[in-house]
Amino acid sequence: MRPAPATRAGRRTVRHRASEVVGAHAELLCTLLHLHHEGEDVILWPLLQERGGAEAEAVVPVMEEQHHVIEAANAEAIRLLPQWRSTARGGDELAEVFDRLQASLLEHMAMEEERILPLAEKCVTAAEWRQLGEHGMSEVPKKALPLAFGMAMYEGDPAVIKAVLAGAPGPARLILPFLAPRAYARHAKRVHGTISPPRVTR
Repeated sequence: MRPAPATRAGRRTVRHRASEVVGAHAELLCTLLHLHHEGEDVILWPLLQERGGAEAEAVVPVMEEQHHVIEAANAEAIRLLPQWRSTARGGDELAEVFDRLQASLLEHMAMEEERILPLAEKCVTAAEWRQLGEHGMSEVPKKALPLAFGMAMYEGDPAVIKAVLAGAPGPARLILPFLAPRAYARHAKRVHGTISPPRVTR
């Protein structure tokens, strides 16, 4: 006996459930991206401009302009996501925004690695660099913090993660290394269907 074909309502329900899960994930990433760039705007660029001389004068305005472009695309994605999450409609427009956001981010990160990180190594202390990481984490809603840190642990440089943890309050320093990977594994299973999705490559 053949199973009954899926009804249109059933297909719509599955699609809506998927758009809700993936949309919530995308909204969290957009929020984390905004907080990370806010930290660079508030903390990193002023330090580099104060101490980096001509090298900073040549690159920091470019990075700031790239932030404006990225933030505009990010804000557009955040505007469109609620409708897609709730109705699974408008996906083509949302996908186009994310394509633009990704292209801008790849260009920005390439320049960051090539020019900003070497400059920061010369001009920014370890404590100031930790402050940059702590800025973003301090603005993340507390209930989302283990997941956000779990994402960072999964994708990030272990040395950077260790440095951020070193400056965290005692309870967070002790608990996050255990809670965060578990929170991310549950989240990844729900979003990607596996606890170990491919890591971001550039």
